[in-house]
Amino acid sequence: MPTCRRRRLISEMRAAFQRRAQNTTPTDRLSFAHRWLRQSPKVLSLPFKASVKRAERSNAIDLFVTGDVGKDVPVETWQANFEKPVDLLTEDEKREWIAEMNEVVLSSDAFFPFRDNIDHAKQYGVKYIASPGGSAKDDEVIGACNEHDIVLIHTGVRLFHH
Repeated sequence: MPTCRRRRLISEMRAAFQRRAQNTTPTDRLSFAHRWLRQSPKVLSLPFKASVKRAERSNAIDLFVTGDVGKDVPVETWQANFEKPVDLLTEDEKREWIAEMNEVVLSSDAFFPFRDNIDHAKQYGVKYIASPGGSAKDDEVIGACNEHDIVLIHTGVRLFHH
């Protein structure tokens, strides 16, 4: 790839990530599910060109798993990272891979204040939770864990202080 074209590609991808960073919070940018999707066989087998640097690969993978290819970066620009054309990750493929998450451990240095935290954790394969406890709604959280067959351990140690 000619040097000037490569510089333009890198510049377009950087600009896209800067736009995304301005419009999202850190947790939105790379959620737990997206981190898991980065380990899917389809991602691990992406045919990157040897000349694509690690940071560029990471950015291309982020676009791939978030489904933002074609939104922030033109598809042609994104495809230029690969030896051969790559089929985008479908929503069904994402759901299938996310469904394989199991035996996930979740810990917090603060308590879980609401049962919906537990309901949401169950969707991502969480099976074990460690937290200090001490929420006014601990009974609801314990009930949700029992309902979802999640092991909850209250450590009694709170590391998060205001």
